[in-house]
Amino acid sequence: MKNTPVPQGNDKVRLDKWLWAARFYKTRGLSTEAIDKGHVRLNGLPVKPAREVKPGDTLELRMAQQPPRTVVVRALSGVRGPAQVAALLYEETEASLKQRREATEQRRLAPEPAHSQPMGRPTKRDRRHIEDLRNTAPRGDWNDRWSASLDE
Repeated sequence: MKNTPVPQGNDKVRLDKWLWAARFYKTRGLSTEAIDKGHVRLNGLPVKPAREVKPGDTLELRMAQQPPRTVVVRALSGVRGPAQVAALLYEETEASLKQRREATEQRRLAPEPAHSQPMGRPTKRDRRHIEDLRNTAPRGDWNDRWSASLDE
């Protein structure tokens, strides 16, 4: 663990406010929404936005299209400041950092999604071929189908 100076703040800060101050979410509303959806766990337990955090607490954050992050609260702040100051409020665990590096490497090595489709829209010729296939497919008359009508 690093021994860096951390900002001193209040002794009590709501979880949603701390997540916003630590710059995990752009607004307090977004942090509250993530907590309500169960994307944030405090010390392994689901919590509510008004739960107070304290230094030493462990947070598990699930964010869209990213591996889960595990951070340890190092300091409290209810005020959103510069990113350099916000980074001093928490420390990410080694396992979490390793998992994020591996995910980044996998994304870098993954093939371009656009190349997975061999071609784009059907051409006029392709469309005509598709329509011919649809028209030649065996179709029964409407009356041959089962119906709930009384006509027989």
